[in-house]
Amino acid sequence: MAAVLPPVKRQKVYHGVPEPPQEPPKPSPNVIVQFVNEDDGAPIAPAVNLPANVARESLEALVNQLRTKDDDEHVPYAFHVALPADASKGDAPTRIVISKSIEADVLGHPSLAFSEEDILVVRCAPQSVFKVRPATRCSSTLSGHSSPILCASFSPTGALLATGSGDTHVRLWDLNTEMPFHTLVGHTGWVLCVEWDPLERKLASGGHDGQVRLWDPRTGKPIGEAMKGHTKWVTSLAWEPLHLNPSAPRLASSSKDGTVRVWSILTRKLEYALGGHTASVNVVKWGGGGKGGKGVLYTASSDRTVRVWDPHGGKQLMVLKDHAHWVTTLALNTDFVLRTGPFDHTGKKPASNEDARDLALKRYERLVNHTPELLISGSDDHTLFLWSLFSSGSTSAGGGGKPKPVTRLTGHQRQVSHVAFSPDGRWAASAGWDSAIRLWDCSGSEGSGNLGKFVATLRGHVGPVYRLTWSADSRMVVSASKDATVKIWDLKTYKLKVDLPGHLDEVYCVDFVADKIVSGGRDRTLKIRFDGVGTTKGNMTYWYLLVVLA
Repeated sequence: MAAVLPPVKRQKVYHGVPEPPQEPPKPSPNVIVQFVNEDDGAPIAPAVNLPANVARESLEALVNQLRTKDDDEHVPYAFHVALPADASKGDAPTRIVISKSIEADVLGHPSLAFSEEDILVVRCAPQSVFKVRPATRCSSTLSGHSSPILCASFSPTGALLATGSGDTHVRLWDLNTEMPFHTLVGHTGWVLCVEWDPLERKLASGGHDGQVRLWDPRTGKPIGEAMKGHTKWVTSLAWEPLHLNPSAPRLASSSKDGTVRVWSILTRKLEYALGGHTASVNVVKWGGGGKGGKGVLYTASSDRTVRVWDPHGGKQLMVLKDHAHWVTTLALNTDFVLRTGPFDHTGKKPASNEDARDLALKRYERLVNHTPELLISGSDDHTLFLWSLFSSGSTSAGGGGKPKPVTRLTGHQRQVSHVAFSPDGRWAASAGWDSAIRLWDCSGSEGSGNLGKFVATLRGHVGPVYRLTWSADSRMVVSASKDATVKIWDLKTYKLKVDLPGHLDEVYCVDFVADKIVSGGRDRTLKIRFDGVGTTKGNMTYWYLLVVLA
């Protein structure tokens, strides 16, 4: 029997009209592209002629082939094209990020600033070799504090979490067992700040009672008596960098009483006090640079000055008087590597103090090789200043003349509440009482003209933004606000990536290190979020931001 052929497929019609023939794809034009290094603007290779529709991933592979270095390591890159000054208006981004292709992102940009006849200068910024997946939901809550949570800090490895509250207690949480670990009782006033030493062996806390206390995180017991001396409350704490003193790092504390005190951890006694400020000292930072790389102390005060000190004896080195109102926040581009010491995404642990020092020094030097240690100060005068105080080109490096800022960062309409550098030191984000977050480019050299350049404004909060923190791969920034939300922002699009509601009141603190993020606030609860692959036990949630090797 002969095979029966299937019936002819019926032609699709639209309201009785046959389907119109598909338009042939438009030919993609060729463009001349010059790839340059974002740090110094140096060309990576001669200009090349490329089809404009080449995908971003192919551009990355091409740049890795064009590099003159002989190493075989594949480096992830981010690409962008700077917009002309007359093409960027107001708070609009000043650069075009290439996320799809040159044709889709640059030639098709609404500003129409570029055409296929232009030579496109594409800036290439190396990225971290791992990626962090954003948190998406909250499934539970950490409870225990009986008053608002004022500060929260992950340990350098991310294994422990310390929180301070108005109930006078410091609490430790074990993130491996998902259970409360210890309650540290000793303060008689609000706990305003907690700070881990870079090797995770000690925890320091400062409170409204003017006391600085040391704790053993393994046992939850205090290490000796409280270190007393401040006559008013303690505003911030800073540990001496690990690569400068691995065996017994000192601790600096600032206070409302206008002084900064440096304590010896071995004797738990005062080494010296810094008394140059005439009003409350709001922030203290311990940098790893300075003359001879011996470290330096930075302090910011309500007397409108930032002062720079030699940590070996307490000699005042500089006074920065450019702000017109209280200086409330400081940030170093080395903050992340100084805080995490020898620990990175590989999970390796040092075998000794010397090994830890060598690893920490290697991470620090890798960061400051292309850009020296930078300082940003933020003030209630609505502005920030970017400083490079110990670079070879700085007026203050040789000891002569008034220290001059690299640039003045303007744009906030109200007080600046917080500023933070990205872990790779290439970005800075500032938050203000104007509900906005502003991004700044800190990747270039002092002579390049890009250092401190405004990049974009992130808008979405409906209340003042109190606190900022960065993902470990420097691809996302996280913000906490008075509007009771935590938001994750994407640096590829300069837009909101994930909105994390859940808090019932203002969110005072947010922290992010390794693969976890935590937020706490006035509702007396912590929320630790994850991307949907985590586990839930009891009444606690983990917002795991999984680190995936690229």
